[in-house]
Amino acid sequence: MNATLLAVALSLVSAGAYAAAAVAQSRLAGRTDPGTGVLRMLGRGAWWSAVGLNAVGALLHVAALNYGPLTLVQPLGALTLVVAVPLGARAAGRRVGRIEWRGTALTLLGLGALLLTAGGSAPHETLTLPEALGVGAATMAVVAGLSRPGARPGLRHAAASGITSGVASALTQTLTVAVTDHSGGPLFSWRLLTVALLVSAFAMGGLLLSQTAYRGGLGAPLAVVTLANPVAAAAIGLALLGERLQGGPVSLVLALLGTAAAARGVILLSRAQARNADPGEVVEGPVPLDPVPSRVVIGSPRPAVVPKPVAVRAGGAPYP
Repeated sequence: MNATLLAVALSLVSAGAYAAAAVAQSRLAGRTDPGTGVLRMLGRGAWWSAVGLNAVGALLHVAALNYGPLTLVQPLGALTLVVAVPLGARAAGRRVGRIEWRGTALTLLGLGALLLTAGGSAPHETLTLPEALGVGAATMAVVAGLSRPGARPGLRHAAASGITSGVASALTQTLTVAVTDHSGGPLFSWRLLTVALLVSAFAMGGLLLSQTAYRGGLGAPLAVVTLANPVAAAAIGLALLGERLQGGPVSLVLALLGTAAAARGVILLSRAQARNADPGEVVEGPVPLDPVPSRVVIGSPRPAVVPKPVAVRAGGAPYP
């Protein structure tokens, strides 16, 4: 099988595993108190199921990076959102809405256009130790800025998660290429050990950041993760690994149109999922208010004491 086709096939299966993991993380986040610590999270089976799905997706992604460039493999990661839409709807017991299908179609069209310009041979360039350390330091600075307290923490944590995952993919490619093409040199070195530690730290950091991002829902955070991941990885591939987009000006225009279509599709998917007031229902219009206000009783339930009407004389004095 052609190396590019194998990279695409592995990326597709990886996207499916990542989508299942995202749905599992979102459902877990919805049932978890925001103040729950990491140690308590580690004691839950649902968390480890999500970790296992992410691990399967990561292994397939690593295999894809060994056969295709970052500019090809990373855009296919956007299919995670496309797969997560029907999976999330099925898990919530509802149907996929028309806006979600439109977003899915636009995302697929955009990805198709990007794939036409992102072809290439299997990667051979790797990051040097100073480049890996520089990328790691820059990533930690960006993540620290996005994780500060403020408005919209879910979207900022999602952006930080996507960036760390994209950087981890770029560093993983350095590991896979270096191990595969070591040409008789030492298999283990300080460079590979440092890169492996950075990959582990960024992969776990991205997983924890995505878990906190999904507390506000799956749609918008997953869309931000999906966009930030390939942007970060492709930036490293183009700037440091010598990767290039295929074709001339026509391909560049096609890539820009594909990017716009994919971004529009992701936005539609985000808005459609954000309109779901509860996991089992899509809200198509204004929600009617309950005409009878509910009465919340705190503590032990007690019968309500209603004062009896008091009869009064014509002059206003009550009867004895």
